[in-house]
Formats: sequence, C-alpha cells, structure tokens
Amino acid sequence: MTFRQLLRLEFGAIFSDKSIIMTIFAGVVFYSFLYPLPYLEQVANKQDIVVVDHDNSSLSRLIIRHSDASPGVHIVAKVDSIKEAKKWINNKKAYGLLVIPRDFRRDLLLGKGATLSYAGDASYFLVYSAIAKSLTQVGMDTGKKLQHLSLLAKGGNNKVASKTLNSITLNSLPAFNHSLGYPSYLMPGLFLLILHQTLLIALSILGAGQWNTNTYWKTISPLTLIMVRCCAFSLIYSALGIYYIGYCYYMNNVNLLASFPQVVLLMLPFLLATIMLGIVLSTFFERRDRPTQVFLLVSMPIIFLSGFVWPLILIPAPLVYISQIIPAIPAIKSMLMLNQMGAPWSSIMPLWLQLWGLTFVFFGLSLYFIRRRQKTIPMQLKKLACVVKKNTNGIN
Repeated sequence: MTFRQLLRLEFGAIFSDKSIIMTIFAGVVFYSFLYPLPYLEQVANKQDIVVVDHDNSSLSRLIIRHSDASPGVHIVAKVDSIKEAKKWINNKKAYGLLVIPRDFRRDLLLGKGATLSYAGDASYFLVYSAIAKSLTQVGMDTGKKLQHLSLLAKGGNNKVASKTLNSITLNSLPAFNHSLGYPSYLMPGLFLLILHQTLLIALSILGAGQWNTNTYWKTISPLTLIMVRCCAFSLIYSALGIYYIGYCYYMNNVNLLASFPQVVLLMLPFLLATIMLGIVLSTFFERRDRPTQVFLLVSMPIIFLSGFVWPLILIPAPLVYISQIIPAIPAIKSMLMLNQMGAPWSSIMPLWLQLWGLTFVFFGLSLYFIRRRQKTIPMQLKKLACVVKKNTNGIN
C-alpha cells in the first residue's frame, strides 16, 4: 500500500468520524467566536453604580458629574442611604456605590480632611477594578482642583500653583498591547491552547477507536503510521492555524508584530510536538469518550501554567518544571514574545529548540507505544475469542 493510499485512508477515518469532525472543525470555529465575545468592548467600562450624597452641595454635585463622565462608571441612581444602595447591588441593578459624607464641602473649605468612600462588587475583579480606578481618579482630580483654588485664594500665581500641584508630568505609553484591551492580551494564548487541546482530543479519539479494530493501522509499520497521521493532521491544523492567527487575530485587533515566516517557523515544531504527544497519549485510551473528559479537565491548569494569566512565581516550582513537557507552554510563551511584544527571534530560540526537543522525544515514545499496541492487540483478540468460546459452550 502506497503512502498516498494510506493518507487517503487516514483522511477517510478522520472525516467519517462525527466526534472528530465536531472536535476539530466545530470546536475550533465555535471557540473562535465564543472566547472573544466577552471582550468585544476591549476593557470593562461604564459600570453601573449608585451615589449616596449626604452633603448635597455644589461640590458633591460636581464630583457626581465628573464620576458619571469618567470612562469606568455610569451613575444609575442617587439614593438616600447606604442600606438602599446595598439593595441595588444585591439586586444586580448596580455594581458599586459612592458615598459623599455630610459636610463634605464645608470641611474642605475649613481645611479639614474629608473622605470619599466607594465600594465595588469584587466578585468580578474587572468590574471592581474599573470602578475603583475611575472613582480614585475623580477624587484625586477634585482634590487637586481644590488645592489649586486654595493657592490662588492665598495670592499665588496660576502657573506656579499648577507646577506645584503637577511637579511631575507622567506620560504613560504602553510598550505592548497599545490598545490596553483584553482580546489583544488573552486571545493569542487562548487560540494556541484551543489548537493544542482539540488536536490532542482528535488524535486520542481516532486512536481509541482504532486500537481494537482490524484496520489498516495494523498492517503497516509504526513509523509509516506516525508519518501518515502526522501528515494528515499537520495539513488540517495548518489551515486552522492560518484561520486563527490570520483571520481571528485580524478580527479581534490582535497585534501582528511577527513576520509570516517567523510565525510559520514557530508553528511548525508546535504542531509536530503536539501531534506526537497526541499519538503517544492515544495509546493509553480504550474508550472514545475518555479523551474529551481528560483534556478538558487539564485545559485550565495549562492556562495558568503558561504564565500569561497568572504569575508563575505564585505556582509551585515543581509544577512549572513538569509543565515544560507540554508543547502548549513554550509555544504560548514564544508566540506572545514574538508576535505581541515584538521580541527578536533570538529571544525565543531556547523555547523553539525546546519544542523541537519535545517533538523528537514524543516521536520516539510514539514509535515504542504503537509497536507495543500492535503486539498486544493479537493477545487481546485471543482473550476475546476465548471469552466468546466459553460463552458459546455454556449456552450449548
């Protein structure tokens, strides 16, 4: 049987299996729309809050107007007490509150300290962050304005007063992720993880379904089977990789700082290492429903261990070391450095070599485990035949 005929059989086995089709194509396309959906607004803004204004002065109304004009919050109501504000929050009609104390304006005019209180629903850290950041900025701006008026009232010069209050001018420019949005930060890593997980699931389903059947995989050498399987899945996932890194990156305004050849060079060992790992892991499955359950369970730990959503220093070191055998870990780091941060190729060279090292290690393991599978299958069939024979004798 020629390599071309084997490749045709491999594609036939893939495209005739509904579970694999759903995993590869429906899963990849579905997640490409599902994951970016919560981040379409780039950042959390205009979070609903309520105001408790015990002062009801011109200054308190000024603070309320400035708060409502800030990008992070939107004032939906003005209530009479904190108790009533809590009801709004408990009923999910608001996610935070701003409390302006009684005699707020008078205390400030007398030179006494006054405290603005605010709270946010910390169940959603993005929501809380937006509320806290906006209200803190409003409070600081109001304080500066009052200090400026106080200096002018004491006969100070306007320019001198401005320089006194703003002695240091901060010009903040993001080095990476210029939009400061979540899609540009999260999507590159998540898309690679989706490719990684769906590839492992599809290979394991295919293997688990074939090991106990008398099909073409038994008649060829382990090396040929690996080459055919690797070729088939590489072609499929090359197209899906182009879809993710091309179309999905563009649609979600993700930075594309790496050149096309660099991305191809990075994706090549990533796909090969993942395919080899998938072939190795597939030899451990006997049931077709197990791979999906197992790989979905480990998806979340891989996200944390990749280091882009949680600091690695807060994760036990042994877990971080063990995670280096997962192709998605170095691939996500490399892609973020190369494509999102604009790092030179020399910066990701150790991670790139790590991916090639994993490819060769998993290739050797896949040869061993498939050869072992091909040897153990006749024994399993003999056992099955013995069981059938015993049952038949029992019936007779």
